[in-house]
Amino acid sequence: MPSRATPSAKAAQAAATQADPRWAAVVARSAAADGRFWYSVQTTGVYCRPSCAARAPRPENVRFHASCAEAEAAGFRPCQRCRPQQPTALSHHAALVTEACRLIESAAANGAPTLGALAAQVGLSASHLHRIFKQATGLTPKAYAAAQRAQRLRSALGEQPTASVTDAIYGAGYQSSSRFYEQSAQVLGMTPSHYRAGGAAQDIRFAIGQCSLGAILVAQSARGICAILLGDDADTLARDLQDRFAHANLIGGDAAFETLVAQVVAFVEAPGLGLHLPLDVRGTAFQQRVWQALQTIPAGQTASYAEVAQRIGAPTAVRAVAQACAANALAVAIPCHRVVKSDGALSGYRWGVERKRALLTRESATEPAQQRAEKVA
Repeated sequence: MPSRATPSAKAAQAAATQADPRWAAVVARSAAADGRFWYSVQTTGVYCRPSCAARAPRPENVRFHASCAEAEAAGFRPCQRCRPQQPTALSHHAALVTEACRLIESAAANGAPTLGALAAQVGLSASHLHRIFKQATGLTPKAYAAAQRAQRLRSALGEQPTASVTDAIYGAGYQSSSRFYEQSAQVLGMTPSHYRAGGAAQDIRFAIGQCSLGAILVAQSARGICAILLGDDADTLARDLQDRFAHANLIGGDAAFETLVAQVVAFVEAPGLGLHLPLDVRGTAFQQRVWQALQTIPAGQTASYAEVAQRIGAPTAVRAVAQACAANALAVAIPCHRVVKSDGALSGYRWGVERKRALLTRESATEPAQQRAEKVA
């Protein structure tokens, strides 16, 4: 181990450690950080994983390492409490959840296994499997099975044009066609026959206008606003909408629809006012969980991808959260622009990082109407 440092050197080292974002993970004993780095403690001569339950060390005594080998090469030995050189609980859980996912997927039309049967096959109690499955995927095993069943139905309707809709419903694993039709709007966003036809006979009204962020396209189905697209070129936005609803009846908006577009534009210009219009949100079960979480982030505030993953109960699904943000087609209404990197830096945005920066700047400078009203009251 290195020799003892002078008081001034200790103070400098403490300041450097506290400024390092990895220190926050150590203080929080973050299991999510396990495997990303290790830290050593000069006064004890050991190195640990971030989630180690030992008493938090003083920051001036801490050093960070990219691997166990690096820590050992620096003269530190593995902690006997957290055993940093062994696989983490998260990696073990991830393997079990992956196995459970494969079992659900392979069950196909025969029906997903019950939670008890699934737990027995992976060697866990039902409650333990339920908890770690939701942590890893953001869904319960039952919801994951439902999502797989819906995906099989979408594939059957799209890839087997000669099969009957009823055959596709039962083939996907639904036990009752009447029960399915009660849920068809949530599963497909439309009736099965309309889905098979690529949205044919579905009327979608749209209009393209201008706002301070450039061109804006607003589209509305019978269920609500189904697209808010931003860009530099109106024709590109129109083609994007056409690709999304390839066989729908795209109808230019009339005067009444122009009023709705004006409401959306006003919301883009002043997000604190809120958008009180129905939305037609279409996505997978996981995407919808992410998008619901985004709608709880107030204007003027941000959250990291990791924080959003925590909010939906899937702390390890950070990459999947980022992908769900990228798939969002309702700009501003589902505020994916309020999600940033853990260090606060802006990452990619479907409609351009500069638009993301402009939205965040505008929101941070504009106090929400509700807060202004509370102050007046």
